[in-house]
Amino acid sequence: MIVRVGHFQAAAGQSAALYQFLLSLSDHISQSAGNLGYQVLTDDESSDKFMVIEHWQSKQAHQDSLAAYPKEQMAAVMPLFAGMPTGHYYLSEG
Repeated sequence: MIVRVGHFQAAAGQSAALYQFLLSLSDHISQSAGNLGYQVLTDDESSDKFMVIEHWQSKQAHQDSLAAYPKEQMAAVMPLFAGMPTGHYYLSEG
């Protein structure tokens, strides 16, 4: 199993909108082949920082899910981000 951890920073005044967007991704992700779980967390010290934890059967399954997300919808929400999101893959034995 692969765990993908993503970090996101909201642009000024966009925390609530970014949070709602990240939550809205749940439908797309949970219906993607190979997805085993999706969780959105808010930093306890900064309401404009978020972490997304995704569990996948494989790295390829995650990448296929990203490729299937409509590019125009992603482009429309880019102003919500203070910078480019970061993320890393981790191996999990569980």
